[in-house]
Amino acid sequence: MRSNNLHTNFDKNHDKEHAVWNRRSFLQALGLVGAGSIMLGKIPVSASTITPLSKALTASENDKILIIARLKGGNDGLNTVIPYYDYDTYANLRPTIRIKQNDSFALSNDFKMPNYMDSLQNFWEDGKMKVVHGVGYSNQSLSHFSSADIWSSAGNKGDNLQTGVFGRYHEDLYPDYLLNPPTSPPAIQIGSLSNLMFVGDEAGYAFSVANIDQLAQIAEKGTAFDVQNLPSCDYGSQLGFMRNVNNSTFNYASVINEAYIDASNDVSYEKNNISKQFALIARLIKGNLGTKIYMVTLDGFDTHADQPNKHEKLMGNFTKAISNFYADLATQSKDSDVLTMTISEFGRRSKENASNGTDHGAASTMLLFGEGLNGNGFVGNHPDLNKLNSNGNMDFTTDFRDVYATILEKWLCIDSSIVDTVLLNNYNRANLGLRCSSVIDDGTDISDVSFKHYPIYGNETVYVEFVLSTAMEVEVQLVNILGQNIGVIHKERYLKGTHRVNLNPQARRYTPGHYIYRIFAEGKSYSKSIVLVK
Repeated sequence: MRSNNLHTNFDKNHDKEHAVWNRRSFLQALGLVGAGSIMLGKIPVSASTITPLSKALTASENDKILIIARLKGGNDGLNTVIPYYDYDTYANLRPTIRIKQNDSFALSNDFKMPNYMDSLQNFWEDGKMKVVHGVGYSNQSLSHFSSADIWSSAGNKGDNLQTGVFGRYHEDLYPDYLLNPPTSPPAIQIGSLSNLMFVGDEAGYAFSVANIDQLAQIAEKGTAFDVQNLPSCDYGSQLGFMRNVNNSTFNYASVINEAYIDASNDVSYEKNNISKQFALIARLIKGNLGTKIYMVTLDGFDTHADQPNKHEKLMGNFTKAISNFYADLATQSKDSDVLTMTISEFGRRSKENASNGTDHGAASTMLLFGEGLNGNGFVGNHPDLNKLNSNGNMDFTTDFRDVYATILEKWLCIDSSIVDTVLLNNYNRANLGLRCSSVIDDGTDISDVSFKHYPIYGNETVYVEFVLSTAMEVEVQLVNILGQNIGVIHKERYLKGTHRVNLNPQARRYTPGHYIYRIFAEGKSYSKSIVLVK
């Protein structure tokens, strides 16, 4: 009888332990909170990490949505929007790959588009499209990777920033995200999973499934792997642990899948990759997922050779996908809430090369779509084809961060001070025609930035250093990878200045490994992951 009681108590404790060892705990421990990737309709999807900006977006009461369409490889702006006002110069630079006058349609007396992009004619005529001329940045990098990082981080060449626009400041303005994960993804990224745009200081936010079968498992049971029918042995225990780990990474899979199931596509999309991405996003938007930023990727724009055929196929597919996407959204009157922006790491060189292509260039064209633009038009000045730089490239006339700042403030209604903080500078606002009816006020206190804290490793110990702008009581707690609060490591009132707490003397009784320290100061909490050693 006593033995049975002991067994019962063991089961209760065991169940309690597993109740604690839930997906949230594991996500917290690994820094996977607020992020992940799954497969939907054979398209890899990842959800971005929570950030101060995404927190503000989540708090927004409006329904505005931003689609970032990445044209990967460096899109050729000159063959996307043709400078008809200086056609002779354009044609002389590109005697073979130029878009012929009879193969284009007019946006105005000065600019045309290739006929293979004629899906955009209705957008232009209906006042739902704008063209931004000469988009780029100073001291242009011609490296795909470096320039893509600059576009994602909003930094400058040589900055080597490791965080993106939507990953920045998460420790300062959303300082306790490790222990307070969001319940739904504020942003979803399709493709380009290593892109810096959504990376924060705590890296490693993506998760993935291998195939559509795993999604079917999620849709049916809410998990990817069976953790019930396991062998009754050590191998079974280890297998169950690993399956639980994998199941834990699907934090957002259920809410994404619910939206996916709750809606359908009401127009017929083409079968190419970019169309599938837009079709999937349309379903999620129509399924009221609530996510406010999506990123899709169309690869193949590095057209060093055979550019005419490649560009025609790429932009033809893209523009048809855009057209179907907005038509699909319109069936539920969702189209007016969605703005789409194209980005590309750079443009192409003005002069064609010997392989019927173009090499890496500088300034390019950015396209914007959506009813919120309040009319068609051109933004900025087109670069002068007669004043190319020493590399034969067009100089930029519009900083891409001006467009970012405008969209964040005027479309997503983010407070201007937060926008400047995220973009690391006070950039100009472009006249895109966007209007914000109400600025987000989520109670975010920018003064939080003044509280700095970080782990310091050295001499086989680890310290937590923090900087106080005024005297206050500070409490440091230690949390294990189960999300369990181990206890108060240090509590003391400190004067203004920089202070350091050695965690190892108090923590030597704990098993070396990954932990999270949590600091309480003036009613607010801050956390970061650390590694304790003996």
